[in-house]
Amino acid sequence: MKKVGIIPNIEKDINLNNTLTIIDWLIKNNCSVYIPEDLAKILGKPYLSSRKTEDIYKDSDFIIVLGGDGTFLSAARNAAVYDTPILGINLGTLGFLAEVEKASSLKALEKLLKEEYSIEKRMMLEVKVKDCKKENAQKLICLNDIGITRSSLSRIINLKVYINNQFVDHYSADGVIVSTPTGSTAYNLSAGGPILNPNSNMMVITPICPHSLSARSFVVSDEDIIEIEICENHNCDVILTIDGQLGYNLNSNDIIQVKKSSYSTKLIKTSDYSFYDILRKKIVGIRK
Repeated sequence: MKKVGIIPNIEKDINLNNTLTIIDWLIKNNCSVYIPEDLAKILGKPYLSSRKTEDIYKDSDFIIVLGGDGTFLSAARNAAVYDTPILGINLGTLGFLAEVEKASSLKALEKLLKEEYSIEKRMMLEVKVKDCKKENAQKLICLNDIGITRSSLSRIINLKVYINNQFVDHYSADGVIVSTPTGSTAYNLSAGGPILNPNSNMMVITPICPHSLSARSFVVSDEDIIEIEICENHNCDVILTIDGQLGYNLNSNDIIQVKKSSYSTKLIKTSDYSFYDILRKKIVGIRK
């Protein structure tokens, strides 16, 4: 019996109709369904197995995420710790990660139970904040990117970038992004960075609105270690964001270390669409 965790975005799934359809289908097909405790209270279905969110990721054979790419990113960070595969069902707009459309969700689940699927391992980043005011360093992981940016009312910020302890450049800019190949089509792309194949082993560093015409994105190996030093930024708030979802305040002289994580996201694919098929559909199609 398959143990299936369900993580929905209740704001995108109006009245939880899609979630209920999938839960009912899974139960009819002899699956154990795990849902978060807060969702169980909303649904009011005592026969469903409600669990703490952490236990869902730990105990499930795979996770079904209903929402957009933002919902998927949050789930990916949790699932990676337990090496649990994820299937994303897109209830949002673009859907690069949650690539199964809701109209074909049950067909995708049929393939999943028949084991007619593949798993793509997506590289993640490990981020360590070396706080100049504290001895310990906080470690974080992300699937898409990290951003070091100024707050909305601040001036430009000054940053120094190092790779493998070698000084690379000094940026006066609105910030800088370090992205995985998966995240190259997100914030990095909006900031003018290059698109990378998600199966490649690289990281891309992209300055945001730099005050220099010579400042450009550059790509480094997944074996490299990137360090970004926060220079003195008087009267300027600097923020670290993880996948555009988690935010942390930074101080002058803090150092943010970024490298390939030992964790990876296991993305379930039930279609034969290649990355370039999806890219053509999602990005080129939007321009038409």
